[in-house]
Amino acid sequence: MSHPNTVTVRILDKDYQVACPEEQQAELIVSAKYLDKQMRAIRDTGKVIGVERIAVMAALNISYELLKASEQGGGDLADAAPEDVRQLNQKIDDALYHLRQLEIG
Repeated sequence: MSHPNTVTVRILDKDYQVACPEEQQAELIVSAKYLDKQMRAIRDTGKVIGVERIAVMAALNISYELLKASEQGGGDLADAAPEDVRQLNQKIDDALYHLRQLEIG
């Protein structure tokens, strides 16, 4: 496994530095673009205010999509690699922390 590199992703007009193994950079960039699209759609409705709340709503929507896709594919999220889920949760936590810091500063 290669050492993590830092990748810059842009979400809601803000740049975030994310550590990511080189072989997963393309997937991270696609994921960030998808998240950005989802967050923009939520923000543009005008019903949700605040970047953190928009991020939580986007996370809920994406989780719902994942669950539906898992059910349709016959898979089970419980079968997902625990380390992959932990890493994804950590990235989400880190992004939310940085969003909070940007809102404070």
